[in-house]
Amino acid sequence: MFIPPSAWFTGFIPDLPTPFDAADAIDVEAFAALCERQVAAGVPAIVVCETAGEAPTLSPAEQELVIRTAVDVARGRVRVIAGAVSNATSHAIALARRAEAAGVDAVMAVVPAYNKPMQEGMLAHFRAIADAIGLPVILHDVPSRTLRPLADETLLRLVESRQFVGLCDASADITRPMRLNRLLPAGFRLLSGDDVTAFGTIASGGDGAISEISNIAPDLCRMIFSQVRQGRLQSARYLHKRLMPLVTCLSKDSPAALKSALSVLGLMSPATRLPIVPLDAAAQREVVRAFAAIADEELIDSVGA
Repeated sequence: MFIPPSAWFTGFIPDLPTPFDAADAIDVEAFAALCERQVAAGVPAIVVCETAGEAPTLSPAEQELVIRTAVDVARGRVRVIAGAVSNATSHAIALARRAEAAGVDAVMAVVPAYNKPMQEGMLAHFRAIADAIGLPVILHDVPSRTLRPLADETLLRLVESRQFVGLCDASADITRPMRLNRLLPAGFRLLSGDDVTAFGTIASGGDGAISEISNIAPDLCRMIFSQVRQGRLQSARYLHKRLMPLVTCLSKDSPAALKSALSVLGLMSPATRLPIVPLDAAAQREVVRAFAAIADEELIDSVGA
């Protein structure tokens, strides 16, 4: 049964890392366990082969392995969003087609990095990807990595096609939902792409977040979203504040810090691929200390959950 993206592209959606073993191969068993953990936590969707997944370091065959594993584990219980991450439009199209063939529910296409395309180039890039597949396309705007932002005017031209169903906005501009919501089509979803600004974005009318911290604390993230939607901003702010030490660690050294945090929980190896390297000893200790802020047994009871 088809469920429109407007129904599931909302809330906190984890951007899953790609685990590697001692031989630098994908640890399929660990990745499947990460997927199952998120399914059990009740997330609406998972993102694979994107920022946290170190997508640029994965071969097309490795990306297909990761995507097929996620789809096999999900079995329709959650939606799977696959990144089509490349600054070469033809390569992004090839990745999107492979993801579609593997059974994902949507692809996420990012503003091309390094090339610094003008707005017309971004428009053509995204339209070419959408024209090549029959899936919903989620846009990803992350100026800190791409140098050039996706302008509001370009976004509004893209959403003339209903194939573009949402925006992962990592611009850190929490006013964007207030500015754009009345101009966007009904059902278009605007999610934060940055855990630091997730609370502000949602409180300003955003629909959720593509999140790294949700890999670690999916239940708390779901509660923050629920509290905001119920108008309980003080409770939501309290929960978000408790997550901030770990969010800060993750934002400084992503995805090495995320992998380090998940290794503390015994869920995967902290191994990364060059040019990303594992955290040094001091940064690892900082991650461990940050866990103390969310390890309070009475945390959930204290907000009346």
